[in-house]
Amino acid sequence: MDADIDPDRYHLASFEGRGIRQSYVHEGAGGAPLLLVHGWPESKRIWWKVIGPLADAGFEVIAPDLRGFGGSDPGPQGTWDVANYSRDLHALVTEGLGHDRVVLAGGDLGGPVVQDLALRFPDLVDRMVLFNSPVAYDKVAMAGMASRSATEASDYFVRQGTDADGLAAELTTPEARRRYIATFYTSRFWAHPGAFLPEAIKGRRYTGSAIVDFHTEPFGDAATLRASFGCYESALRPEVVSEPALLARNPDVRTLILYGPSDHVLYPDFDRMAAVAFPDHVGPFLLRDCGHFVPWEAPGPFTSGTVAFCGDLLAAVRR
Repeated sequence: MDADIDPDRYHLASFEGRGIRQSYVHEGAGGAPLLLVHGWPESKRIWWKVIGPLADAGFEVIAPDLRGFGGSDPGPQGTWDVANYSRDLHALVTEGLGHDRVVLAGGDLGGPVVQDLALRFPDLVDRMVLFNSPVAYDKVAMAGMASRSATEASDYFVRQGTDADGLAAELTTPEARRRYIATFYTSRFWAHPGAFLPEAIKGRRYTGSAIVDFHTEPFGDAATLRASFGCYESALRPEVVSEPALLARNPDVRTLILYGPSDHVLYPDFDRMAAVAFPDHVGPFLLRDCGHFVPWEAPGPFTSGTVAFCGDLLAAVRR
């Protein structure tokens, strides 16, 4: 099996903390700590192409499943929000692995999570890599920017946020749940055209939709799919939020901004908006032929950019 879609490619570990067991990949122990935070509808597998190269470059790579995703326990309903994801990761990094400083990277849902971490626990965060993510809106500084995604792309958001139980009840089999998730990798055009094509078309040695299957497999489980909708409920239903997410302009964390502009779900001017939200930034850099799933669609630029951005940290570890 191609290593990119081998679920056993990396060492899996788990951390028992905050009432849940959190599953994570841990590679390159002793390097510069780098926390990779996935989005929706993703799991830690979205990082499969970059974990090895980042560890080889000198990072200690920590790639968890958020609560309710992949191999991590869901925790109680009503705890599927940014603040809980953020506090879980803080416990993993500090209590589980003993780090007092870490580099953060995230996009999609992982973007608000790493932004919350940087504001909630500022002494923990060394710097940040951000891509294709919601950011805090500044009405004045962002005036004239294309700050809204296309309305035709938002139907899933409303349904998952306001009728999560009803939607989950309609998806009655693992196959139906996986087909639903597969649309976000294919027909909804979140990715650059062709990024998740059947491998036979790309001349790979296996056929069918193995790449999409690899990413949708964790969502075949009914409890996982339902828990994953919680991040949307917390965005649209204040009564299910454990505590407010911290999402605000942050001038204190140096941030590398990357953008896959083929994304059909995020703001068209994400790059310009992120530059406002993070004044101390490098970039923004637009990635050719790349959409929403940056570490999968553009693993080379993501890896090389992150390595260059953190060159001083990597050099200090090598001494």
